[in-house]
Amino acid sequence: MTGSATPWTHAFEAANFVSTENPYAAPLETTGAVVRPEWIDHNGHMNVAFYLMAFDEAIGVAFNEIGLTRAYRRENQFATFVGDFHIPYARELLEGDPIRVTHQLVNFDEKRLHFCQAMYHGTEGYLAARSELISLHIDMRVRRVAAMAPHVYENVKRLGEAHASLPRPPNLGRTIEMKRRDAS
Repeated sequence: MTGSATPWTHAFEAANFVSTENPYAAPLETTGAVVRPEWIDHNGHMNVAFYLMAFDEAIGVAFNEIGLTRAYRRENQFATFVGDFHIPYARELLEGDPIRVTHQLVNFDEKRLHFCQAMYHGTEGYLAARSELISLHIDMRVRRVAAMAPHVYENVKRLGEAHASLPRPPNLGRTIEMKRRDAS
């Protein structure tokens, strides 16, 4: 590859954060990314690694809206680390397909955020994948989980209140398993 662009950076760089007058829309939504040619695997569809990347970059856009911005992290020496991430896939995305991701805050405290996300084809509207993640707020000076700044935590609480009335996401708490089938 040439230049600074890589398939691992800024899928939602020019993304839109979709909301109404309420900055704590229920659910939050990001749009603007498309499936890039370099994300396509030998099966002719978006590779599993890039679903994770797209979900991660989309949550970064949502984090900016609640105050977990690059400036906040740099000035306060904080970061967010993923503690757990699950992705059940529903339907493939192909090269050039637009992506829309919704974000629902399902639980939180002053150190952790529990989100469920859904990735949709941006124009056809079908569900491509879901994710569930726990994000940890880290003090980079000691590299330990730490409380968010009060103004950020207030934003998180407002978001939690806005999302409290949403239905429970279907993938919440999902475990992976293979059920035995009868041999008959």
